[in-house]
Amino acid sequence: MATNRFTGQIKTVLLLGTLTAIVVGAGSLAAPSYAWAFAFAGVAMNVGMWFFSDRLVLRTSGARLLEPAEAPDLHQMVGELARAANIPTPTLYLIEADYANAFATGRNPAHGAVAVTSGLLQALSRREVRGVVAHEIAHIRNRDVTIATVAAGLAAVVSGVANALQFSAFFGGGRDDEDHGGNIIGTLAFALIAPIAASLVQLAISRSREYVADATAARLTGDPEALATALERLSVAAERRPAQVEPATASLYIVNPLTGGGLAGLFSTHPPMEERIARLRGPLAAAVASATTITGAGAAPPPTRWGRQHDRARAAWR
Repeated sequence: MATNRFTGQIKTVLLLGTLTAIVVGAGSLAAPSYAWAFAFAGVAMNVGMWFFSDRLVLRTSGARLLEPAEAPDLHQMVGELARAANIPTPTLYLIEADYANAFATGRNPAHGAVAVTSGLLQALSRREVRGVVAHEIAHIRNRDVTIATVAAGLAAVVSGVANALQFSAFFGGGRDDEDHGGNIIGTLAFALIAPIAASLVQLAISRSREYVADATAARLTGDPEALATALERLSVAAERRPAQVEPATASLYIVNPLTGGGLAGLFSTHPPMEERIARLRGPLAAAVASATTITGAGAAPPPTRWGRQHDRARAAWR
């Protein structure tokens, strides 16, 4: 655990440094006389993203706080899995959207949060939702959600700055920059570099973290088949109904909410779904079964009923 934590911190530092260099370098190219301002903005962005990236991601995703009174059984499920993972209970958020997905965020376990869509609660059974929630709690427990959250926040900010500079270049801002040593070509170059930087941020987040989270979730629940079934259903749903989400945050979700093959597949931060499911039904299922045989006890079965009929989360448990 200590090794994983140290590795995650190194990755975060390298990521922050790389994106700061991109912002300062590209910004200086667009407006050389304001290089100092871009340098200051880069430092401020790093500090801000470390402390506020989780809030930015939740706000960008349209998530709202889900009160215990709205979904008491879901809160109980999150609490039980958090205790099994030996971490503080994450704050639970709801995204009012038809697409089925979920993600975790937070710079450390003490500030962890799990967000689920209302579409997910409607589409999956209670057992499958438990598998999904366990996967997200696994991300928090493994501390790999830190770099993912910071990366998503930085990518969103960099893309926003690029869009602003692009509009500025087209509507007269480039002329003022020329008077101060800049040029419209440099500004447009920054606007082109930013989306590429966002893609590099996505690629900087190792695909292996999804495999590790799947394995951790299987051990937490003792039911790898539940997560495998959930991934199958969520993958099909994502293909049929792509989500309207900020591309910079797509890497946080349990399944890629943005569809696309060919070249787009090369830039996917998610490993092949077929491989994830095969691992859950193969080696991980065997490992869980072996552990259950040795200990003589499996994971506690999920409750058979799901809260109140007027639950605003509108879950359909079967």
